[in-house]
Amino acid sequence: MKLVFSIILISFAFFGISAAQQPVTLTVEKSVELALERNISVIQARNTLDAAQSSEQAAIGGLLPTLGANGSYYQSQNWSPTGTQLIQGIPIPVTSGGFSRRESYSAGISSDVTLFNGFANYANINRSKSDANSSEYNLTRVQQTAVNQTHQLFLNIFRTYKLMTVSEDNLKQSQRQLERIVESNKVGAVALADVYRQQVQVGTNELSLINAQSNHEKAKADLIAYLGIDFGGEYKFEFSGIPEDVDTTEFTAVNAQYSDYEKLVSAALEKRPDFQAAIEDLNGRDAMVTAARAGYMPVVRASGSYGYNNDALSRITDNKNLSLSLSVSLPIFNGFSTKDQLEQAQVQRKNADELVRQTSRQVRVDVRKALLDLEASEKQIAVTKSSVVSAEMDKKIAEEKYNLGAGTLLDLLVANANYTTVLSNKVNAVTGYLLSKKQVEYATGTIAK
Repeated sequence: MKLVFSIILISFAFFGISAAQQPVTLTVEKSVELALERNISVIQARNTLDAAQSSEQAAIGGLLPTLGANGSYYQSQNWSPTGTQLIQGIPIPVTSGGFSRRESYSAGISSDVTLFNGFANYANINRSKSDANSSEYNLTRVQQTAVNQTHQLFLNIFRTYKLMTVSEDNLKQSQRQLERIVESNKVGAVALADVYRQQVQVGTNELSLINAQSNHEKAKADLIAYLGIDFGGEYKFEFSGIPEDVDTTEFTAVNAQYSDYEKLVSAALEKRPDFQAAIEDLNGRDAMVTAARAGYMPVVRASGSYGYNNDALSRITDNKNLSLSLSVSLPIFNGFSTKDQLEQAQVQRKNADELVRQTSRQVRVDVRKALLDLEASEKQIAVTKSSVVSAEMDKKIAEEKYNLGAGTLLDLLVANANYTTVLSNKVNAVTGYLLSKKQVEYATGTIAK
């Protein structure tokens, strides 16, 4: 029984360890979800939005009257000596000496409100609202950037994986070719020099595979670091849903969708959060100018207080007092401080206006570049498709000629190298096209998960 019990415990422990070591599967959708949750840029933008919304609430509270409560306790103690006191040179006996104490209590509430300050309080509310809206747009753009960057990093993992597969297949084919050449050399069908050349080629292909494997691991590390997840974890990358080839008939529909450049730019200006954030920032700078100009206006404040006071705490409500006041202050001269604040606000407003124009120009440039990259990637796919067919045919012909003794090993090596190159080019072209499509969505502000 002890033996059976021990076996059961060991089995549970083994299965527990196996379950704990199961790798986490990452799809592109899961990676985007993690990026939106853990990426440091997204977290910082979200914190900035929280701070801006808090400032907006504080600005609105500036319109409301303040309310405070106060209470105090006061005690004084006096010790007077006994003896005589000189009055006009005549000593007079003093009999009131000794110890005395006096106490007092007070409690009350007070309130004050700004009735008018040149509309600076309303300007501060508008500014804080614009800042909060700008922060929200910035958060949206940061999230879009995270989505776009995650797609690029994940597709780079896919690309390096496919390139690694090409290198593996090339190495296996090269090793099989070496085995055939060695056997042919044993029967005198090929020269020993061909064996050595093929051995060199196998070593070169092994080195290419090592580099491809290294690039694949680096690509995975880049994504893991960007997502902010544990480097020590085990991750499995799922590429389902990512096409390994692109049907050229898709180009017609895509080009029709993105044919009108001016329409795309207009839509991008409406949807790009960074452009909308620039507009909100301009609105906030306008409000700052209004607030600074209010420094030349009078300030009207009202205040009031109501309270109790008495020497005895039990009778504190016997004495009541109520005070109301209305004050008006007008700045006459403050060392040009108001003038400086107004000029500073006007400069910031001009800079914000220039930023809106620059962001508009940047949107146009981003859309144009994204469309050009998409067009170039389409042409690359068309070229690589025909190149793969041609290189594959050349490879087969070179193999048949060499096996028949009508061709040289050099011709075969060149054909194999060309075939491997065009396969790699096809992988890069397909991945580049997928990236270009995603970049167009990012440039137009329509990118989603």
